[in-house]
Amino acid sequence: MKSVDVKLPEIPERQFLITEYGAVPNGKTSNTKAIAAAIEAASQAGGGTVVIPAGVWLTGPIELKSNINLHAQRGALICFDKNPEEYPVFLADYEGQPRIRTVSPIHAREAENIAITGQGIFDGNGQLWRPLKEVKVTKKQWQQCLEKSPYVIKGNEGGIWMPTESIYKGAVSGEPDVLSPDADIEAALKKAAECYDYYRPVMVSIVKCDRVLIEGVTLQNSPAWNVHPLFTTNLTIRNANIRNPYYAQNGDGLDLESCSRVHIHDVQFDVGDDAICMKSGKNAVARKIPVPTEDVYIHDCVVYRGHGGFVVGSEMSRGVRRVTVENCTFVGTDVGIRFKSAPGRGGVVEDIDLNNIYMTDIVNEAVIFTMGYVLSNSDGSEDKNPTETPREDIPEFKNVRMRNINCVGAKQAVRIEGLKQLPIHDLLFEDSYFKAEKGYTESFAENIVWKNVVIEEGV
Repeated sequence: MKSVDVKLPEIPERQFLITEYGAVPNGKTSNTKAIAAAIEAASQAGGGTVVIPAGVWLTGPIELKSNINLHAQRGALICFDKNPEEYPVFLADYEGQPRIRTVSPIHAREAENIAITGQGIFDGNGQLWRPLKEVKVTKKQWQQCLEKSPYVIKGNEGGIWMPTESIYKGAVSGEPDVLSPDADIEAALKKAAECYDYYRPVMVSIVKCDRVLIEGVTLQNSPAWNVHPLFTTNLTIRNANIRNPYYAQNGDGLDLESCSRVHIHDVQFDVGDDAICMKSGKNAVARKIPVPTEDVYIHDCVVYRGHGGFVVGSEMSRGVRRVTVENCTFVGTDVGIRFKSAPGRGGVVEDIDLNNIYMTDIVNEAVIFTMGYVLSNSDGSEDKNPTETPREDIPEFKNVRMRNINCVGAKQAVRIEGLKQLPIHDLLFEDSYFKAEKGYTESFAENIVWKNVVIEEGV
């Protein structure tokens, strides 16, 4: 273990019960104003715990302020409504670059000493927002979707169902340009507002905050990514459940982006995309802000479904370093340990330690390092990478140490595919065991060290 000094939030012990501010637990009355009023009262008092008792609570977005603990008691089910009035579009940061998004169901910006705790459930009602790929569901499920909405576009692997006409129109017209120097942001936002729900939000957005705690709660069914801390320090996530349907488009569990001093432990993940993912921005535009993800300690977590158990990338352009992951179990993920990037990203991933990782029934690779990642967009197009790339745009993976990695059942044990221009280098595999249909393959890799590693092939 590499010690990481992570400070927990300090929040006054005062309590503010949302029912005292007019909240009604009938599942149909909007409690947006009541919850906001309780948070504002707590904030004006200098901070405290805003308590959501048992019951079904319908609400719009919740903004956390400094010195506030949002506490959902056992039996509390908080369901987020969906409407254009409460979900305005704005210029956010998503998938590593400035992007138009709607406001997140739970969000905080430039706050300190904040927490989301309790034994309750926060449900993002993601099925009202997310496109759905035909290949991910049964014929019966697909037919049920078509009965709800007839809007489908064609993708590379079949149809992509859109839950509303406005999402369909947004997918067909595409996102307005916000990256070019002469982009008219106000005009882009005005155009995007017509299809607001195409710009589906991450469920929990924590931006530029300090001393943050997520503990005990279940966070599920997010419109896009589930938990997205960005430019945040002193973050603790423990004893929580992060869940999404297996078919959830962009249904990541945790995307830790350009954060430092982070402690994650005893969390269960069961999601529709990558589960525990380290990110730090995308391409040259991200590298203008030199804030890597660093000093992260992850341990004693379990991942069930997910595209990857522990993942770095593909957006890692500001760098990822000094991360320790240990005593984790991955059961039935598509890939176990997944490092992915592509030409154009740039950035360095280094000084990563993975110890005591236990895997079974891995669909593809137990461990993969790849520089050939291509992102498929919601309209079926691909984010293709240039064939000739300047050196500063070439990402680098190095100094990754893996000890006591045990996998029983995978399509392939280990696959490494680097770039001729800059091979993946200086990886250590030690005291590990893999049982897989296929063993080890590599291309453009240097100084890959094996110590006491057994790979059983064809079983």
